Amino acid sequence: MSPRFSGSMTALITPFRDGKIDNEALEKLVLFQLESGTSALVPCGSTGESATLSHAEHIEVVERVVAITNGRVPIIAGTGSNSTSEAIALTTAAKKAGASAALLISPYYNKPTQDGIYHHYKEIAERSQTPLIVYNIPGRTGSKIEAETLARLAEVDGIVGLKEATGSLDEAQEVARLCGDALEIYSGDDSLTLPLMAVGAVGVISVIANVWPQQSAASVAAAARGDFAQARVEHFKMLPLMRKLFIETNPIPVKAALAMLGYCRNELRLPLLPMTESNQTALRSALVDAGLLT
Repeated sequence: MSPRFSGSMTALITPFRDGKIDNEALEKLVLFQLESGTSALVPCGSTGESATLSHAEHIEVVERVVAITNGRVPIIAGTGSNSTSEAIALTTAAKKAGASAALLISPYYNKPTQDGIYHHYKEIAERSQTPLIVYNIPGRTGSKIEAETLARLAEVDGIVGLKEATGSLDEAQEVARLCGDALEIYSGDDSLTLPLMAVGAVGVISVIANVWPQQSAASVAAAARGDFAQARVEHFKMLPLMRKLFIETNPIPVKAALAMLGYCRNELRLPLLPMTESNQTALRSALVDAGLLT
């Protein structure tokens, strides 16, 4: 069975201008992605600074991205929250706005039990009637969704995928072993996409694809057709820039990179601040080395 979502899927930044969403820059970014082989767009995730978007801004961004893409690629909207009712509201609104699916980070701060996490996602799936992708990133949430819990979630109607960002290949392999084809796995760490695809992942929800979508698409496509020799070549081209895109908290570096490339302003919302000058210098050098900037 072909996966519902696969390939290089871009975790879009949210461009700002004078504190508001910059719709002109957003359109420029989306069109760049559509021209570059990206398989799906993921607005309003952690890379899109979702934590500082209002509910109205969430829907504004999703509606705008849906309109610009006009059905050319799926839109997977970030709608996660540590409040189940709030996540249901955001997910339902994203579906109404035209999103194909929703990506939901596991509940942060309140640190629910594994059974609580299970019922959180189950309730959202049942109430929203939207395909859901579970996002497991304990480095941001303070808790991990265990492989056994993911196996339970894979049996829930409407839960279709996992964005795997634990940083553990062992963990990802256990999920793949327990879930099989019942749960599509997407890498949530650019640097681990290649090894994750070797054990069953079908793509990546990518940060680097914001700035180098063609290269990310080429690497993932090679791995998907089983040409891991070529996939390694393509992957290793990106690795130095991948590392520079995480020298400060995401999305600080990727937004700085896009500003250097002329796609948006280097504007973030507090408590995030622009990169330090020394790190900007290192990032600029990586962009030059990659052939993206002269």
